[in-house]
Amino acid sequence: MIHHSCDCCKRVLDPDDLRYVVKMEVYAAFDPSAMDELDDDRDHLQEIQEILQRSEDASDPQIGNDVYEQLRFDLCTECRKKFIKNPLGRELSKQFDFSKN
Repeated sequence: MIHHSCDCCKRVLDPDDLRYVVKMEVYAAFDPSAMDELDDDRDHLQEIQEILQRSEDASDPQIGNDVYEQLRFDLCTECRKKFIKNPLGRELSKQFDFSKN
């Protein structure tokens, strides 16, 4: 039997608990305008697309974690709420409540 736990708070999730899956793709962004400055006939965007399509093959030496990475996390209900409010994990600055005088 498969056991799941929240990847954020580490709480073990019962089979009856609602579990959320977060999938992320992180990949290097290339500026097409910078590539246009080169005077060769290569289709750089096509080359990048082909590399990304081969990304499922972990043995491909052209793909590294600095170029492409897939992430998957299981979250409990409470951690999902926190994630949705602040997906990048930034510190939330306190809102100032100024008087109206």
